Amino acid sequence: MSKSYYVNKTAQNNGDHEVHTEGCAWLPEPANRIYLGSYHSCGDAVREAKKYYRQVNGCYYCANPCHTR
Repeated sequence: MSKSYYVNKTAQNNGDHEVHTEGCAWLPEPANRIYLGSYHSCGDAVREAKKYYRQVNGCYYCANPCHTR
């Protein structure tokens, strides 16, 4: 099943722009996120987010397989 993914426009303290799924408790407000599309895996969403930002990471809570730190 595919999920809708978003990337946070505001970087974390370490410079990461986090990728979240719709419904995540940590999903930023609509004005502070970019819709990436609907994907079957967070890996595809992270690749899409890298078109916007160089430093991207999956959310620990909703995209954990793509969380690297």
